[in-house]
Amino acid sequence: MNGGFSTLTPLLAPRSIAIIGASSDPTRIGGRPIAFMKDQGFKGTLYPVNPSRAEIQGLKAYPSVADLPEVPDLAIVAVPANLALATVEALGAKGVKGAILFTAGFAEVDEAGQAEQDKLVAIARAHGMRLLGPNCLGVFDGRTGYYATFSSSFDSGWPIPGRISIASQSGAYGTHVFAQARNRRIGASLCVMTGNEADITLGEVIGWLAENPETDVIAVYAEGIRESDNFLASLAAARAAKKPIVMMKVGRSALGGEAAKSHTASIAGDDAITDAVLREFGVIRARTTEELLDIAHTATRKIYPVRNTLGVITLSGGAGVLISDVAEQIGLDMPAMPGAAQARLKEAISFCAPRNPVDCTAQVANDMSLLKTFTESLVVDGGYSSILAFLTQAGGSNRGIEMGEQLRAVSDAHPDRLFVLNVLADADRVAHFESIGWICHEDPTRAVMAIDAMGRYGTAFNAAPLAAPPIVPKVRLPATTPSEGEAKRLLGEAGIPSAPEQACATVEEAAAAAEAFGYPVVMKILSPDIVHKSEIGGVLLDVADADAVRNGFSLLLARAKAAAPNARIEGVLVARQLKGGVECILGIHRDPVFGPVAMFGLGGIFVEILKDVVFRRCPFGEDVAEEMIRSIKGAPLLLGARGRRPADVKALAAMLARLSVFADQAGDGLRSIDLNPVLAMPEGKGAFAVDAVIEI
Repeated sequence: MNGGFSTLTPLLAPRSIAIIGASSDPTRIGGRPIAFMKDQGFKGTLYPVNPSRAEIQGLKAYPSVADLPEVPDLAIVAVPANLALATVEALGAKGVKGAILFTAGFAEVDEAGQAEQDKLVAIARAHGMRLLGPNCLGVFDGRTGYYATFSSSFDSGWPIPGRISIASQSGAYGTHVFAQARNRRIGASLCVMTGNEADITLGEVIGWLAENPETDVIAVYAEGIRESDNFLASLAAARAAKKPIVMMKVGRSALGGEAAKSHTASIAGDDAITDAVLREFGVIRARTTEELLDIAHTATRKIYPVRNTLGVITLSGGAGVLISDVAEQIGLDMPAMPGAAQARLKEAISFCAPRNPVDCTAQVANDMSLLKTFTESLVVDGGYSSILAFLTQAGGSNRGIEMGEQLRAVSDAHPDRLFVLNVLADADRVAHFESIGWICHEDPTRAVMAIDAMGRYGTAFNAAPLAAPPIVPKVRLPATTPSEGEAKRLLGEAGIPSAPEQACATVEEAAAAAEAFGYPVVMKILSPDIVHKSEIGGVLLDVADADAVRNGFSLLLARAKAAAPNARIEGVLVARQLKGGVECILGIHRDPVFGPVAMFGLGGIFVEILKDVVFRRCPFGEDVAEEMIRSIKGAPLLLGARGRRPADVKALAAMLARLSVFADQAGDGLRSIDLNPVLAMPEGKGAFAVDAVIEI
């Protein structure tokens, strides 16, 4: 492996291993890795290190790291916390390039533990050594007999050979996923558990797996993303390699987020933003371990339809209805069979339901060749990219093998299609069906969800290159939060237009500005210290004449003084009042992990109550901006629903893309931007920021 994550190879695929704190007792933490690797035939060299033993579990032991006869690729560190620093120093001095630290008692405990952990990392980096952990359950790869772990999960069985790899921040949950996969006879051979991530992060592990030729599918359990650069690079590497990632990212709730922080000292971040980042790279997010494994297992077929359509053959009309309901709910297309094909199927079984789902009824039990006839028609006549066959217990019966032969004829003839089988059968029968090209699921709902995920992978893997973000002049931000007028001036320099307006220090200036714009106008208090002006009555709409302007000027100053007596008042902003547009909100939030993230939604109740918004990491081009706009549930209000004139979506997309570049170029000093409302005028008339807040 020669890619950007190759420094992990000594840890994840070592040829020689020293075990520091090695034990003769195969049940102890320092003894389990040795026992596991001897039992499972690890081909590399093991070097137990223990000053009190000359021999450990039949292997020559060494009194210290310095006494090792060669520099091992990897060291497993299973010593108490008070010996960890000296051990890492000794390994670095020896020239070891990778260490796995089982040892706990660091950042997961308290600030003193964090300080000790920082020292570990400093020592390792001084010697060019990579660390996994501390407080981690290590690594195992059943394909090579490599077990740098003390997990008890192998007491009930070893990994099933396969090309799914697991990356997990939690050791206990990582091995839970492995054990559940093993119990379902799913091949998940490699598992990496990162613990505290003092050095090696989850992102780097995913990146190494993306480059690993023995891995086809990556299953991830994440509690929080510690840093973004390697994480984003790893997602990009997996997408480029067309390796699907299915991820359980926990910490959705406020309570869950706090638990993640205390458990791994990670930053949980904003879940909606994490969701947007994963979607950007085509990562499928699983809600349960069951769904994680359903998707990962289905992905091992390596068939990812770009335009996914589902054809269903069933022995049960009821199951067909259930499958149709699920497909419609998640947006998986199930077009009807062509009319001529339906007529031919009716000739074969007069009482069948040939539309899609195709119910061939129990008649196939009398003539098994009909199963092939109907399934072949779904592929050839229907042209579906994915086929789901609901055979339920019939597939597990004494005629299941005969059914399998009919299905094999179809799958052998069409290796480009995704074939999925709903069947209740024993493990050997399921293995047989899968050997002939049919991925098996017991539950039809879960099968449909997994099939849909394959199509989403196909879309991500084959997406056209994105347009470049627009070129925007870089604006120097002020040292403190600007007033609305100054905020709009800065945004205007970046090509983000607002309604015509003027900052007015005197009532005479305000009256003159209103006459120039034409009535009615909007008047707002102008102060960098009053962000939410409407809450203090600091905004006046429909100001209709010169007298109203004069009265409004005095009223706004009085309200500001009463509500915020210490606020700096720069005057009053007078603006042309725009009519006839659709209110939208455009915003920027600086996420602690992923940096500036753009938000788009409709204004009013759509954002306040319905939370109908979409996020995207900055910067991006107008194509992405338009896709965001069209993706919200309320998009029809912009696109001309019920006879409305369409809004100027192109201008809105240009504004959103420019805002994303502005935020990206602004640097860490920018906390947030809030353009609310933005009026999207009728098509061809532009989009304008009516209010603007930039927080520094």
